[in-house]
Amino acid sequence: MTRKAAPSRAQFEERLFGVLRRLVIAFLAVITLLPFYYMLLLSVKPIDALLLDPGSLWISAKDFTLSTYHDVLRSTDDGGQGFVKFLLNSALVSLGTVALTLLAAVPGAYAVSRLKFFGHRQVSALFLAVYLFPATLLAVPLFVIFARMGLSSSLVGLAIVYVAQTVPVSIYMLKNYLVTIPYSIEEAAALDGCSRLQTVRKVILPLALPSLMATGLYIFMIAWNEFLFALLFLAADPDKWTVSLGLAQLSNGIEVPKTVLMAGSVVLTIPVVVLFFAAERLLTEGLTSGADKS
Repeated sequence: MTRKAAPSRAQFEERLFGVLRRLVIAFLAVITLLPFYYMLLLSVKPIDALLLDPGSLWISAKDFTLSTYHDVLRSTDDGGQGFVKFLLNSALVSLGTVALTLLAAVPGAYAVSRLKFFGHRQVSALFLAVYLFPATLLAVPLFVIFARMGLSSSLVGLAIVYVAQTVPVSIYMLKNYLVTIPYSIEEAAALDGCSRLQTVRKVILPLALPSLMATGLYIFMIAWNEFLFALLFLAADPDKWTVSLGLAQLSNGIEVPKTVLMAGSVVLTIPVVVLFFAAERLLTEGLTSGADKS
């Protein structure tokens, strides 16, 4: 009768790390999903059920209600919170920021990754140097400048401020992908008669689609959730508030039930979550782009 060989150290470590990996993934999933689940649960509860049992992680069918969402989305003229208008304002600002940022970042990233000029190796670090300055330091000067330009209470002015914040990191993200595209592809396009602009439009941009998607989602998320500049530029005009300002109004309201506040939080979160799931494959490819330097 032959004895079964004892597992080697490598096999033991592989099994150990396999178990630890699953435990870490499960732990991260719980601490990530549980707060969102509780927020979603509170948003479909009536306030009296919440007061009777605030720690409950389940809701009965008789207590389930969508009146909180109706209250959040109903216009202020009808006694609601007017979140539909806030969502539209946020969508306009966020999509405008994405379009303007990519319009500026694509040529910049291409220039940094392809063109040779004095100091081109240090440019990436200089782009990120803008984030050494806190947003509060830039807020007052920007507000004064935009007020003199007549853009202090404008969604366009807010989008321009967001573009100034997101262009540097967008150029850095796109540059890391563009440097992995072989020069031979551009040389082949040049032999076919393409100009540099045509090469970028017909060859580089289709290849860079995953990175463009990842960068665009990152920009959208920043613009969608930003609060400081939105408060500074739009506080005087409630009709132009973004959804983050609307949610802050709910959290500061004494007469607003916490269930309505949770419904507003869900409304704020869902668009970004839906976008991430819709572009999951391209997002994953874009975030890992530039990792292969072979």
